[in-house]
Amino acid sequence: MFNNYNLFQNSDNSSKKSNFNNLIRKGSDVKLVSVIKSMTLQGLEGVLVNVEVDVSSGMPAWNVVGLPDTAIKESKERIRTAIKNCDVELLSRKYIINLSPADIRKEGSSLDLSMAVGILKCIEKIGDFDVNNTVFLGELSLDAKIKKINGILPICLEAKKQGIKRIILPMANSKEASVVDGLEIIGVKDLEEVIKYLNGEILVEPTKVNIKELFMKDIGEELDFAEVKGQESIKRALEISAAGRT
Repeated sequence: MFNNYNLFQNSDNSSKKSNFNNLIRKGSDVKLVSVIKSMTLQGLEGVLVNVEVDVSSGMPAWNVVGLPDTAIKESKERIRTAIKNCDVELLSRKYIINLSPADIRKEGSSLDLSMAVGILKCIEKIGDFDVNNTVFLGELSLDAKIKKINGILPICLEAKKQGIKRIILPMANSKEASVVDGLEIIGVKDLEEVIKYLNGEILVEPTKVNIKELFMKDIGEELDFAEVKGQESIKRALEISAAGRT
């Protein structure tokens, strides 16, 4: 009788466990985790960032961890709206994004595109591609356009050092980035173009520039103090010198 009781208990527990597993997997349309590579600036140097995205069932939430600044924390609405405007529905799920390494402060909006791609890969709107050798950079607007970012040259130089082969970035940054030899620079206009390119639906030719012609071009009229980060005292001295006053 004791053995029969244990058999009944084990059978009952096994049945409950099976029913529980079926319940949490029922209707699941997501993979566990996707890892997308991106980069950010630390001062004047690029730093490689692994954007780890987990989409799961449960209480709807959206959390970004890994020392993000305010611009990154606010990316939630930009990304959700941009994805919606690509005719992709984001269901009520628990979205957790970890920016690794977690002990380095991340700044700016250049991680928008990588986070969006990570989410789309989790929900299987983007298929398999070479995630280990591809970096995504770009700020998303609400209409899914990909905006120009700052500091693209040091980021590309660091990407080359890290052995990255391909960078997908805003079209407005593509010529500057292609100055760095040995990288496949893919300039894109919007998120929908990125989705189609990664799924093999369209072909986007890498951007190439003639470096000799670029440096021979007279760029005197294009110089702008707005492109110089910091150095306020030096800029002030130049302004006084140009004005001819002390």
